[in-house]
Amino acid sequence: MFNRIILPMTPKILLADDHPIVGLSLCTLAKESQMEIVDHIRSSAQIVPSIEIHRPQILITEVRLGRQDALKSLEKVDPDLNLKVIVFTSHSNPTNIARASALGCFEFIQKTSPIETLITALHSAAAGESTPPTSLLATTKTRMKRLGSGPSESPLTKRESQVLQHVAMGLSNREIGKSLGISVETVKEHVQNILRKLDVNDRTQAAVWALKNGMI
Repeated sequence: MFNRIILPMTPKILLADDHPIVGLSLCTLAKESQMEIVDHIRSSAQIVPSIEIHRPQILITEVRLGRQDALKSLEKVDPDLNLKVIVFTSHSNPTNIARASALGCFEFIQKTSPIETLITALHSAAAGESTPPTSLLATTKTRMKRLGSGPSESPLTKRESQVLQHVAMGLSNREIGKSLGISVETVKEHVQNILRKLDVNDRTQAAVWALKNGMI
C-alpha cells in the first residue's frame, strides 16, 4: 500500500492510460492520497470530451494510448481551462519530450521513476505552482527557445532555422507555433520558405539536412 499523502487541495484528476496495471495502481494511489480521479479513459479520442464534461484540474496521460497519439489531442484543449498536464509515460524519447514542452505540459515523468516523483508533481500542480526550473520540461523549453543557430553558409534566417530545428525534432506545425509563440499560418509560411531555400521536397528531407548540418 502507498503511504497516506494529503494534498493541499483535492484536485479533480483525469487519468488517460491504457495499461491495466498502471491504471489500477494510480487509482489506488488516488484513494490513499485523498485525490479524486473523475474519469479513467483509455482512448485518445476520449480526452477532450472527458475534459469538457468533468473539468479536471490535472490530467495524467500516456504519450500513446494504443496506436493513438495522446499528445495530439492536447492541441484541442481550451487553454483557458488552465489544465495541468502530467505526462506519465514509457515513451520517453527526445521527440516526445520536445512535443510535451511545446504544448505547455506541466511535467514529463518516466514510468520507471520513483512514485514519489509523481506525487511531488501532483502536489505542485494542485498548488498552482509553475513547472520546476530543474525539471526535464523546463530545461527542454529553455533549450528550444535558444534554438536558431545554423551553419554559416545556411540560406535560412534565424527564425527559419528555429522552425527547421523544431521540424527536425518531430514537432507538428501547431506544436511549433505554441513553442515559438507564432501562428500556425506563420509556421506554414516558414516551412514553405525552408523547403524552397534548401531545395528539398518535404519535411523529412529538411530534417535530414538539419541533422547533417549539425543543427540538432
